[in-house]
Amino acid sequence: MGKEIIGRSLEKQKLTEILSSHRSELVAVYGRRRIGKTYLIREFFNDKIIFSFIGLSAENKSNQIKNFVLKLNEFTDKLKNEPLPKDWLEAFSLLKKYLKTIKESKKKKVIFIDEFPWIDSQKSGFLSAFENFWNDYCSTRSDLIVVICGSAASYMVKKIIRNVKGLSKRITQTIKLMPFTLQETKEFLRYKGIKMEEYELLKLYMSIGGIAEYLEHVHAGESAVATIDRLCFQKGAYLENEYDEVFKSLFEEQSYHQKIMNVLASSKKEGITRNELINALKISSGGKFSDSLDDLMQSSFILKYDAFKNNKKAELYRIYDEFCLFHLKFIQKHKGSSWNSLFQQQSYISWCGFVFETICLKHIHPIKKALKCDQMASENYHWHNANAQIDLVIDRIDGVITLCEIKFYSEELSFNENTLNQLRKKENEFRKTTQTKKSIYTCLISTFGIKPNQYSNAILSNSITIKDLFVA
Repeated sequence: MGKEIIGRSLEKQKLTEILSSHRSELVAVYGRRRIGKTYLIREFFNDKIIFSFIGLSAENKSNQIKNFVLKLNEFTDKLKNEPLPKDWLEAFSLLKKYLKTIKESKKKKVIFIDEFPWIDSQKSGFLSAFENFWNDYCSTRSDLIVVICGSAASYMVKKIIRNVKGLSKRITQTIKLMPFTLQETKEFLRYKGIKMEEYELLKLYMSIGGIAEYLEHVHAGESAVATIDRLCFQKGAYLENEYDEVFKSLFEEQSYHQKIMNVLASSKKEGITRNELINALKISSGGKFSDSLDDLMQSSFILKYDAFKNNKKAELYRIYDEFCLFHLKFIQKHKGSSWNSLFQQQSYISWCGFVFETICLKHIHPIKKALKCDQMASENYHWHNANAQIDLVIDRIDGVITLCEIKFYSEELSFNENTLNQLRKKENEFRKTTQTKKSIYTCLISTFGIKPNQYSNAILSNSITIKDLFVA
């Protein structure tokens, strides 16, 4: 292993198991752009990599093959007199010739192909040649790890992981790399020598998320407000055009991806149904829309989650990527403005409550850990009827339901009689509408917790703070 890899404990565990496998392994790694896929593979396997190759963006087959051969010649000088391959079958034949010079042994050897979807252009023959390379050669050895990696998550899922042709059931391990959690973000910044209070870090996370490459540009001694201003709003800001570049690199221009994001950014905070999304776009529900929606979910730009209106179940969609939402809400609308003044406006303060709720959904495991039910199966969903709305319901198999009230606030909350009555009304509405026989408890999830008094003591079973969210 090379440099230190922050977080990624489950991924590192998987990769460690792959190293000790008795057979050759075909590993598919995918995830949002800038998330750290390449870094993870290169640094984990390091000196075990015997060939690596990264696809070229928007290039034709001949240039991709030329790039492949140039990289191959960096690893061996025994193929320099070989003619340039005419197609991918000949290119992989060259790679086989090189691999045959490396004696098979118990020690695993890694072949890393990065940005795999970029290489597989229309009619290039790349995917079928790769299938043949794996099936005809790699699978006959026991000491190879072939890692294929891509930011185009929809391609990786549909054409690789769900492949029904030459790679059907050939993928031995799949890793979907997600953004850093709050705790991993804290560890990453500490590794960079940056100490930031959890509330400051949360404000930063709300704007740029747990994207490793974005966090590389955070400076020590700078507040969250100053960092956001420098990265997003100042002239020539690093993230000024990032949103458009991300979508341009991943999706076709004539698709519905950005239109879907625009609708979700201006929708109700709890999210909207598929039909509401279709109606807002004024389109029919066809394959193009369905594919775009699935692409966004596979790339973790949007989230589909369960919700109940009264007792009727529905699936809601909302933006899941913090940076995308921040761009659509603020960067896009206020280019050239100063974040030093924008962050004090009521629109941002209200928005914080919404995005904090999404972050809580993303950190459901730490929440359940704080409730001491993390080892227990549960359904987690949003609930509302005409009279009450509950941000998060944790419905456990042991006969307990926790109704979570989520509040983002700059200091400790203080309950009064009115707050108590509101929360009691929510409990009563939930029980009356669902007719559940389970025990019902109310929990507050907030930034700094609550000042205990007679009202909070009368209704709350638990108070969870952001400290509880910063758990591995």
